[in-house]
Amino acid sequence: MNMNDGELLIGLVSISDRASQGVYRDEGLPALEEWFGRALASPWRTEKRLIPDEQRVIEATLNELVDSARCHLVLTTGGTGPAPRDITPEATLAVADKVMPGFGEQMRRISLEFVPTAILSRQVAVIRKGALIINLPGQPKSIRETLEGLKNAEGKSVVPGIFAAVPYCIDLIGGPYIHTNDDVIKAFRPKSAIRPKPGA
Repeated sequence: MNMNDGELLIGLVSISDRASQGVYRDEGLPALEEWFGRALASPWRTEKRLIPDEQRVIEATLNELVDSARCHLVLTTGGTGPAPRDITPEATLAVADKVMPGFGEQMRRISLEFVPTAILSRQVAVIRKGALIINLPGQPKSIRETLEGLKNAEGKSVVPGIFAAVPYCIDLIGGPYIHTNDDVIKAFRPKSAIRPKPGA
């Protein structure tokens, strides 16, 4: 396990025929960058891609972000429903070394708190080499809810967001140690794996 303090490199991929053609403005990538700006307390930067719903293009983009750009974490938005052009999960599975089904299960659990059609979502998460790749929903509100989870009126977590598990997963596959801002999302690690925040 590589417990380094390096910069987290995040690949952000918005998958949409119309947004990639300029028909409308992509909202997924700005929403993700805004969320990471609030959630992360350690160094990070992003590699962004806006691409059409084409399986070959999605696979090539994921491979490039992991194999060449050396991203530790890759998040996609869009293309996870049942429509004919929704092939993000198939492309993601095609580049996978390991499948991480717990992420998809939890994302659907969170979304089902809001809409019954969440059951139609087919998001997956996988490991490729030293990177975690996760398919997120396409809507900014759903992206935030999925990452952060649900809190009650007192701010206590009711349904954990998926990002709580991401830093420890990145630890286990050899990436940099990620500190989070606990008021946005508290990373969960076993006691033996917790390191103090710099300057704490």
